[in-house]
Amino acid sequence: MNYQAMYIKWRPKNLKEIIGQEQIVSAISNSLSMKKIHHAWLFFGNRGIGKTSIARILVKNLNCEKKITNNPCEKCKNCENISKGNFLDLIEIDGASHTKVEDIKELLKYIQYPPIKGRFKIYLIDEIHMLSKHSFNALLKYLEEPPKYVKFILATTNIEKIPKTILSRCLMFNLRPISEIKIYKKIVEILKIEKISFEKKAIKNISRFSEGSLRDALCSIENAISIGNGSISNTIVNNMLGILNEDYSIKIIIYLLKKDPISLIKIIEKISEFGIEWEQILTSLLKILYYIFISQSYPLIWEDQEFTKEQKKKLIKVANKTSQLKIKKIYNKIIIGKKDIKLAPTKKISVEMTLLSVILL
Repeated sequence: MNYQAMYIKWRPKNLKEIIGQEQIVSAISNSLSMKKIHHAWLFFGNRGIGKTSIARILVKNLNCEKKITNNPCEKCKNCENISKGNFLDLIEIDGASHTKVEDIKELLKYIQYPPIKGRFKIYLIDEIHMLSKHSFNALLKYLEEPPKYVKFILATTNIEKIPKTILSRCLMFNLRPISEIKIYKKIVEILKIEKISFEKKAIKNISRFSEGSLRDALCSIENAISIGNGSISNTIVNNMLGILNEDYSIKIIIYLLKKDPISLIKIIEKISEFGIEWEQILTSLLKILYYIFISQSYPLIWEDQEFTKEQKKKLIKVANKTSQLKIKKIYNKIIIGKKDIKLAPTKKISVEMTLLSVILL
């Protein structure tokens, strides 16, 4: 059985399938259309946002047998071989495991020879920031004046570690984290095609916790499917990601406003049995405080949120009874507590102290 991980199976095959990087896709497309093709391209940004996917697509754009294009045919031998990862004129290495100068010299050993099958011989170096100083110096020689048939495509998650001498020879593209809504829509599209049942709230939570990385989101989805035996529920996702159920967050906020430390400590003890990440408790409280604060100026906000009717009723009651200033003070206090959580003897103590200090406001 040839099983493929979701992030591999659903990896973009052309520029049209890239999400969240519209400006970069446009720039690459225009460059290809005008035949103004730089000899060195550098893609940088956080993990899982499309750097190597765009790099491999670019290889296909440059070496499609029909022509240089932003819309490769996907049918010629070059396109097929690039998609399968066995294109002879694509030399790809991981900079993290090839850091030595000897590795780079070996990589560039046959650079003077023209491509075998393609239009260009392309060197794709991922995580290039991991190369040694001597490796960068060895690479610089060829980045300055490579043969006309050679192109370099570089990718990194840490552009600060790359020497300026290297950067100055490259056309640079800064990939941004993908928005939650775009990740959500893409995941929903995939799950519908895969015929996997899911709860919308679960997918929204995964989209939010992926921090702009579609790859991370798809890995979480796959994990949730395994735990849920083929379906994705919000309960499973909450347990998997350590997200606190909104019912508990709302109770904590009510106890804070009532200045009821006994009930507060009891509910914290109850929550500790669930194995929730303590920082996520504060994050959950901040999110709900935000909605309360905004709703005091814009009550219709509740219509767009996926709280239950009972939860909305409680939150509206809190919003009507509490001033915006009070909510803002609580919010700021919890923000400070979240920053200080690593300094406390334990995270549980930090959360308790933060919430008890809110009562004293």
